Amino acid sequence: MRPSMRGILGVFLAVVAAPSAVAGKISSAYTSLDIEKCPVTKTSADSRGLVWTCEGYNGLPVHVAEDDLRYFVWFGKDDQTAARQTLTYFNTIHSTMEWRVENHDGVSQPFATILRYSWERGDRGPKGQTLVVTKLGADDACHVAYVKADGNPRANEMAREIADQSAREFDCNQDEPAGVPR
Repeated sequence: MRPSMRGILGVFLAVVAAPSAVAGKISSAYTSLDIEKCPVTKTSADSRGLVWTCEGYNGLPVHVAEDDLRYFVWFGKDDQTAARQTLTYFNTIHSTMEWRVENHDGVSQPFATILRYSWERGDRGPKGQTLVVTKLGADDACHVAYVKADGNPRANEMAREIADQSAREFDCNQDEPAGVPR
């Protein structure tokens, strides 16, 4: 099954028009992802890439790797799908991570993150920003959608709606992220 941006945007519009069917209260929490303040926990065999480990929401480890001028972000275990996902073009990440958190009976559980990437194709190519919506699952984490952020005043709102409506049911082994992974 391959969700399209049109399908996800359709879900977004349906959610705005209808009452939420979600049982728990959903909110945002924010943590710093300033890798200059996080310890380097690994280096690649050829010393090209580094892995930093930062503290995320409720102490969840957030791993950030840099290799070939591209950043990869994953949570917990190294074998997650997100550890192999990044944007196509050279990119950097911003230093604030938004966590979408659902509260059931006083217990808060994060189910998705939203992180802003800046990217550029090269010296003379296009540049821009993309919000990456990532599913947080018990066994895996993966990219759910890419939302164009530059020139889009509703980008954050759109990313939250996509996270809230699609991340929990997204299958990292079968579904393809919506949008263009610049």
